[in-house]
Amino acid sequence: MSDVKPSTLAAQALGWSHPSTGALVPSVIPSAPYERAPDGSYPSGHTYTRDQNPTYEQAEALLVALEGGVGAKLFSSGMAAATTVFETLESGSHVVAPRHMYWTIQRWLEQLAATGRIVLDFVPNGDLEGLRSTLRPGRTKIVWVETPSNPTCDITDIAASAQIAHAAGARVVVDGTVATPVLCQPLTLGADLVMHSATKQLNGHSDVLAGALVTRTDDELWTQIGHDRSSRGAVLGPFEAWLLLRGMRTVFLRVPAAARNALRVAEMLAQHPGVVQVMYPGLKSHPGHSVAARQMQGGYGMMLSFRPAGGEPVAKQIVGALRLFRNATSLGGVESLVEHRAPVEGPGTAVPDDLIRLSLGIEDADDLVSDLDQALARIAT
Repeated sequence: MSDVKPSTLAAQALGWSHPSTGALVPSVIPSAPYERAPDGSYPSGHTYTRDQNPTYEQAEALLVALEGGVGAKLFSSGMAAATTVFETLESGSHVVAPRHMYWTIQRWLEQLAATGRIVLDFVPNGDLEGLRSTLRPGRTKIVWVETPSNPTCDITDIAASAQIAHAAGARVVVDGTVATPVLCQPLTLGADLVMHSATKQLNGHSDVLAGALVTRTDDELWTQIGHDRSSRGAVLGPFEAWLLLRGMRTVFLRVPAAARNALRVAEMLAQHPGVVQVMYPGLKSHPGHSVAARQMQGGYGMMLSFRPAGGEPVAKQIVGALRLFRNATSLGGVESLVEHRAPVEGPGTAVPDDLIRLSLGIEDADDLVSDLDQALARIAT
């Protein structure tokens, strides 16, 4: 089905149908063991569900098609996917990561570096010269890129970063959670791996904990990642994989709709006298807008952040005054969420203490704008 568009591949789950019944909805196969043939072989190609399961292989095949890769692996969470990449590295390997990134991965990397397991350097997001000067040719193994970054919405040029990293012998891994393959395909821009917290917009319904890695090449690192996933048991359960695949079938409807809502809200906030800064790459005033416009198609993501006039106390009041935005930690569901982010990340965070993060869902944009407007008006009075 290489002649059809990705949205069609997603909607039809790659055109799958059950070989004996003709069922068009993929099945859940919960079995852990698989039967051997009389000669001891496995004619189905499946040995044990920690290694292979048809249910998650279907979701992996769809991810490969959407990202333009050659292989995909599902994990029990986004963190399991991310940490597996670093667990494959030799002790003392050099890693470069962005200054602003998903806080839990950043904290885990810092802890890994504190034990001497890796050598870690941070560079400002999108600073290509900073990346070039920080690389250690022959020793840097991973350059981690997150674009748009969570929660500051910084943009990094993936193609330029890959060119610089590859010249130093390093691999580039892109956290594509916010963009999803609907808006950006990092592998086609030169990245070696793309990671997703599939809990977010890939699933889209806030009812699955899942992660994924997709690779551009079937190489030694990819083989090691597969071995590590199996040996640590960091696999997704069959039912969760089925829910993820079901969610991915509507991803080309949900992601653009949420991105349109995010742009509408960002434009409103950018004009509001009670807001001092809006962080959203879809705004032409955003410093990374031109790069985002070049490497993203069809929208700029569902996440944005803003800082209100009045600082941290006002930020807390605004979050409490919202009626439709639910105060909860996550991104990418069909419902819109709000979070006063710095207290969630805790001491040492680089996030401003007055930053409010929004995850836009697929509700009516007028309702979302009105909710923010009434909250800001209540604080102003």
